[in-house]
Amino acid sequence: MPADPGASNALLTAAPGGQGPLEPWPDTVSWQPISTDLIWVELIRLAVVLAIGLAVTAVGWALSGHWLFGLALAVVVLLGAWRAITVVRAVRAWGYAERENDLLVRHGLLVRRLSIVPYSRMQFVDVSAGPLERAFDLATVQLHTAAAASDARVPGLRPAEASRLRDRLTALGEDRAEGL
Repeated sequence: MPADPGASNALLTAAPGGQGPLEPWPDTVSWQPISTDLIWVELIRLAVVLAIGLAVTAVGWALSGHWLFGLALAVVVLLGAWRAITVVRAVRAWGYAERENDLLVRHGLLVRRLSIVPYSRMQFVDVSAGPLERAFDLATVQLHTAAAASDARVPGLRPAEASRLRDRLTALGEDRAEGL
């Protein structure tokens, strides 16, 4: 049991300079970044979606000749370029921090999200890696709690780090749950 149960809330509300609870991310913890190789994974996923969107739009334009398909093609290209730029910043916004009683996970550019998952509330920890992630030697750690809205994930970890984090979180979760 923590000595000060309100410590997590105090950390979030006592941001330096009188700024809001998420501006900047709490600087009293040591944030661990995720691998920047996740940028390539996300860019390849984007390229696949763009290729399909461009192909469908180009075929529609070629068959009908209507100017709206040309406009749609330009919009798909512009949105794809914008998303490619934001992928880099979005991946760099991810981070996690292990504390004594909980795990903090941060992400987001426009909408910043800080999830605090107490070890005692974790039901199980899952490690997954799809084919594209495996090609870049990456994995994702997914934390599951009783409240579905509080589930958190940490993508872009090397498999060894993902396994270490899974094992540590599982052990800490079991230790904390025994004290309840």
